[in-house]
Amino acid sequence: MTTAALPDKRSTLDRLWDRELNHYPSTGQRMLSLGIVVLATITLYYQFYLSGAVATKILPEFDMSFTYFVNISVVGYVLGAVASFVAGIADRYDRANIVTAGLFIVALLCLVGIPNVHSKMAFAILIVAIGFVEGIILVATPALIRDFSPQLGRASAMGFWTLGPVLGSLVVSILVSNSSDSTPWQDQYIVCGFVGLVIAVLALFGLRELAPSLRDQLMVSSHDRALIEARAKGIDVEAALKRPFRQMLKPDIVVSAFGISVFLIIYYIAVGFFPIYFQTVFGFSQSKANALGNWNWTFNALSLLFFGFLSDRLRVRKPFMVLGALGAIIFTSIFALKATEPHTSYSTFVVLLVGISVSLGCAYAPWMASFTETVERRNPALTATGLAVWGLIIRIVIAVSVFFVPHVVNTVTTLVDKGATVSASAEGKDPSLTPAQNAVVKAVAADPTIVTKVQTLAAKYKAELASAAKLDPATQAALAANPNDPVAQAKALSEISGIPAAAVTTVLTLSAQHPNALAAGQSLDPATQLGLLTNPTDAALIQKAVGEVVAKLKITPAKALAALQELGTIPPADLITIQANGPQVRAAGDQLTALASVPAADLAYLNQYGTALQNPKVQASLTFLQANGADVQKAVTDSPKQWQKYFWIGVGGEVLFIPLIFVMAGFWDPRKAKRQEEEHEALVDAEMAKLGKTEPEPTPVG
Repeated sequence: MTTAALPDKRSTLDRLWDRELNHYPSTGQRMLSLGIVVLATITLYYQFYLSGAVATKILPEFDMSFTYFVNISVVGYVLGAVASFVAGIADRYDRANIVTAGLFIVALLCLVGIPNVHSKMAFAILIVAIGFVEGIILVATPALIRDFSPQLGRASAMGFWTLGPVLGSLVVSILVSNSSDSTPWQDQYIVCGFVGLVIAVLALFGLRELAPSLRDQLMVSSHDRALIEARAKGIDVEAALKRPFRQMLKPDIVVSAFGISVFLIIYYIAVGFFPIYFQTVFGFSQSKANALGNWNWTFNALSLLFFGFLSDRLRVRKPFMVLGALGAIIFTSIFALKATEPHTSYSTFVVLLVGISVSLGCAYAPWMASFTETVERRNPALTATGLAVWGLIIRIVIAVSVFFVPHVVNTVTTLVDKGATVSASAEGKDPSLTPAQNAVVKAVAADPTIVTKVQTLAAKYKAELASAAKLDPATQAALAANPNDPVAQAKALSEISGIPAAAVTTVLTLSAQHPNALAAGQSLDPATQLGLLTNPTDAALIQKAVGEVVAKLKITPAKALAALQELGTIPPADLITIQANGPQVRAAGDQLTALASVPAADLAYLNQYGTALQNPKVQASLTFLQANGADVQKAVTDSPKQWQKYFWIGVGGEVLFIPLIFVMAGFWDPRKAKRQEEEHEALVDAEMAKLGKTEPEPTPVG
């Protein structure tokens, strides 16, 4: 007999809140709900993983150490573990409402909260809050997937659910890798906040769930639908839900949850730290490092779907888990070895990441199906509780493994905080310096003895450099072109002595024309000089002057008299100019001669480095290099080995996973699985016959 659907007289608000379906939905309604669950999961993981992709911008902005950043994640994972455990209430309360509310909360945190924080503590609080909500969704969404998926299609369905974290990572890597490195990291959160609101609205109006009396039964295939609906009226939901965690905390559930948790250590590293790893160890830009994630997550998503489908077709899970684990061990081991090979190509990393991601997908989709079947083996009514146990364990393992990252890899803070600045300075790419200043910093970084040599030359030629500093660049250029240029020489002497160029020219001209006369005049006593100026014909005074010249210059009286007579022909004004400025001009001439004697190579060296090294910005850059260069260089040397050690921990988790597969539900042999399916269908047909039904009845969308 066909049950007719009664008109729905509930208010719009009641319909939005009460999402339970009392019959199995039509294919369209079922696919819509499954699609919304997958979209919700993708969105939440996109929002949760975004911080790792833009970490190299977040850390310096909040003056945050790498250890602090990692500890934010650790706290988030711990609270997420608590949230996952609490989310076991989804066996009693509405799973769809839990998912929808979580979507709205996280969307608003991303859209309004995180872009407007101004301290690392505020940032930490909001990230932890997102982790808490995500811990709840981790339980509620796979529970919904299980409800709508019979066991024989479970691996494919779980493959789609697992697209959530994988495609969430892919969305992050695509958006970040295709945005400019100068794009503010806050813009990335605003975008994901808007996306989250759209999906939340879609979930509000479109997401439905099965009533407890339906979802609490074991459904092997769609062939079971009519029998399950017939049994639903007699199901004692409360009795099935008694002491939920006592029923679910069993060795097969706990051990298998622990196994997948350690198996996925390399996945946690990829999500949280691969962008930082490739940027700090191999020098990739933020966009290039995230572009590797495009390959990683794309192939991971495809492998989840492919192996989920194949597992359902062959009706076995465990062989795929073993195959995936072996592949992960091989590719992760090679990837670990490449950490200490700095010249590893981008394409090599693409191949290795694709190998790891395909292997993880091969194991994980069948594992999710097998785990829910293991839970159902205990009690199908407590699926959410079983998933809560898994959520608790996996979050604790993630928290512990992530907590040790900055202790094993203790070089990241140095490389993130100081590595970029040191690298920019050492490579001559400091944006605050001119090209010439950058060239000097780069040269000194490569050869620190430049500073010592400049200091030595500067001390040796201190006086000459002081003279050179007084010269105009045009004067220097003119002298360099023609050292004997009289105009350039006069200008140079004027600039060194501070005497007007006209006076310098007079001194130079008369000194060249009357050297003997001026020498005689300079040898006279000042009183004699003054007397001759006032009374040049006084014979006694002339005789005295001759005697002073002879005594001073050691020449004959006749030559002395001739020099004095020549001196008398020079205009008095010129003599006064010479007397007032001659000594300074002669001193300047000596300085200019000394400057000309400095080797050209030494002057060129000082011109190249000396002035720039006196610039405060250049000095600050070199001081930073001197203070941090050694630490950064040590971090560059140590970092690959430290990351490699952590990757080997990931390999260890993959190895440990294999023996723990054996405790889970499911067959190894497809033939045995096929026989069990046929036997189950025969039992269903027999029970349906007892109820007077031979075919599943058409059911309305509840």
